[in-house]
Amino acid sequence: MKIESIRPLIPIIIVLVTSLLISLSKKRPNLRESWSIAGSILTFIAVASMIPDIMAGNKIVYTLSTIAPGISINFRVDALSLIFGIVSSFLWIFATFYNIGYMRSLNEHAQTRYYTCFAIAILGAQGVSYSGSLFSLYLFYEIITIFTYPLVAHHQDAEGYAGAKKYIVYLMGTSKGLLLPAVVLTYIMTGTLDFSDNILTGIFTKDANSTWITVAYILFLFGFAKAAIMPLHNWLPSAMVAPTPVSALLHAVAVVKAGVFCIARVMLSVFGVELLNNLCLGIWTAYFVSITILLASIIALTKDDLKARLAYSTVSQLSYIVLGVALLDPSGILGGILHIVNHGFSKITLFFCAGAIFVAAQKRKISDMEGIGYAMPFTMGAFAIASLSMIGAPPVAGFVSKWYLLNGALEIHNIPILIVLMASTILNAGYFAPITFKAFFQGKRGGWKRGDIKEAPATMVAPIVLASLISVALGLFPEFFVNLIGRLMP
Repeated sequence: MKIESIRPLIPIIIVLVTSLLISLSKKRPNLRESWSIAGSILTFIAVASMIPDIMAGNKIVYTLSTIAPGISINFRVDALSLIFGIVSSFLWIFATFYNIGYMRSLNEHAQTRYYTCFAIAILGAQGVSYSGSLFSLYLFYEIITIFTYPLVAHHQDAEGYAGAKKYIVYLMGTSKGLLLPAVVLTYIMTGTLDFSDNILTGIFTKDANSTWITVAYILFLFGFAKAAIMPLHNWLPSAMVAPTPVSALLHAVAVVKAGVFCIARVMLSVFGVELLNNLCLGIWTAYFVSITILLASIIALTKDDLKARLAYSTVSQLSYIVLGVALLDPSGILGGILHIVNHGFSKITLFFCAGAIFVAAQKRKISDMEGIGYAMPFTMGAFAIASLSMIGAPPVAGFVSKWYLLNGALEIHNIPILIVLMASTILNAGYFAPITFKAFFQGKRGGWKRGDIKEAPATMVAPIVLASLISVALGLFPEFFVNLIGRLMP
């Protein structure tokens, strides 16, 4: 049943008001940070208020403006919307507290601009979550790009500007050159940009030209370059010049998750499972992103810079989400979408740990972290837990995602995909396990003692530990999100 309500717009309004209040509090840093905290909490509450209706099998819809027949700024909340909405709003709370400790510890400049752009990036993520049409999705997708550019260039040095330039060229170039033509082509072929209510059928008619459908699909797949599918991935490692909380925003909260969410939304609500199956587009997408999963993992093995290794890990892990949906099987779709949640909590933990290490010890290189676990046990303990999730080891969250992905591959009897998932798990262990081993089992050679350094400020460590514990909880008790995603299935 569809429920007409303004509620999908409320989280977006809250974030917008929060960003305005932050920008007006430039000379009062305590107030500015208080607005960030209050806005993040209220946003999550507004999102959570929609859970009962969605769990009951309803959809919440609201049309703000109709531009032309089939083109409108409209909003729709279903199970897929709520997954991304919950993740982006809840992790914003963690990021806000972490931001306060990080920015104050390093006495960073332009903090008002930073907090304002951070908030508007979350606004874009919330808008993407609840978009009811390709038109709305495109608008909010671009808002994320525009307002994360100043965050990537935050340090305003040569390296920062170079990374930000690559960031904006990649993302704006693909959205204008590939994504927008895909949207126009879809409208020409269907007469509408509204998403379908049935993930099986999509919006294309049975007599639509299969060649043009394939062209539109490919344009969408590469137009959403925030998903960092190779070869359109290089902007992501380059964006690591940004402050660590921005890296967390890019990798776990808003930017890349918007990319894979948009691909999942278009695959399921524009093309539909039946059409993708009939044209064999799903399985070939799974094969194609498998290259990204393996190659990015191999590159991660070669990186000594911690943030660079985590960046290539993200490139690899994002394609798990696309692969799962592309299997077009209930287990695969469930595993792919569930990985949006599980990767979000685990990856934000890992990047928060990288920032805490830099704040406390001024270390970036993995080779310099021998024995650091003795000096920073909470940080590195959380890192170890989140690493296990990325590897896919029980009982942490990532295991559940991979379990469903493996089941999806088995259910469609696809041995090559099964081999890719198993090989990537070995590679994940190869680039994560040595970091934990070096931190806790090479203390004598590292020479770290508890008195040499201490943990980062509590406002940084608390979100790290809590996020890692939530990863464990999601691994032990995945029922809520599994049942929520189940509402997508017809």
